[in-house]
Amino acid sequence: MLMIREALAKVRNQDEGATAVEYAIMVALIAAVIIVAVVVLGKNASSTFDCTAQSVTSQTDKC
Repeated sequence: MLMIREALAKVRNQDEGATAVEYAIMVALIAAVIIVAVVVLGKNASSTFDCTAQSVTSQTDKC
């Protein structure tokens, strides 16, 4: 009986690597950063393309 308790104590005290929950949290945070970056850069790129298109069609540089 003592050997079983010792074995269970060893298993309980083992900390080897990250768990699935930790990996899921990391993936969620990385996804959030990517989404924010795409939204911000997308708006900037869209306004740049709109300005360029407007400059080409009206032949002015007002952007």
